[in-house]
Amino acid sequence: MDERIKAYDEKMQKAFDFLTTDLSTIRAGRANPHVLDKIRVDYYGTPSPMQQVANVSVPEPRMLQIAPWDKSLIKDIEKAILASDVGITPSNDGTVIRLVFPELTEERRKDLAKEVKKKGEEGKVAVRNIRRDGNEAFKKLAKTEISEDEIKDLEDQLQKITDKYIKEIDKAVEEKSQEIMKV
Repeated sequence: MDERIKAYDEKMQKAFDFLTTDLSTIRAGRANPHVLDKIRVDYYGTPSPMQQVANVSVPEPRMLQIAPWDKSLIKDIEKAILASDVGITPSNDGTVIRLVFPELTEERRKDLAKEVKKKGEEGKVAVRNIRRDGNEAFKKLAKTEISEDEIKDLEDQLQKITDKYIKEIDKAVEEKSQEIMKV
């Protein structure tokens, strides 16, 4: 693969990776520890990721259990969860915090599926913007370094890579939508 193309391929891969990470934080009826990935807990004045201050486990399909390494953090973890957009009220027994995920209603499932599609569209836009930047960069090269035929080849290669990532995004969105709609 041409070095000039490789840079845009890597950027598109990063956009796709960002989308898949973002999709993993959307809950689909089952308890998923990734819904806590964006939550930061105040650990002695430092905002720290949940996984660095507690053990997060899934004892039941619709429950997350958070066992802090330091028991004094229970209140801070509860506060961080309440302040986040997880939408679940934590319950604590003094040693662990439990998050019980309610069954999703049909309407909520449809809303989540729409949100997934919207994120997918944003991912496609990011990939297309990278393609546009690449094509503009290739056209600038035409004035100085390479022939129009070479530019056409580079644009074709970039289009193939773009198509590949668009397909991957569609597949990821479809899988997540099916996961959400499955009762």
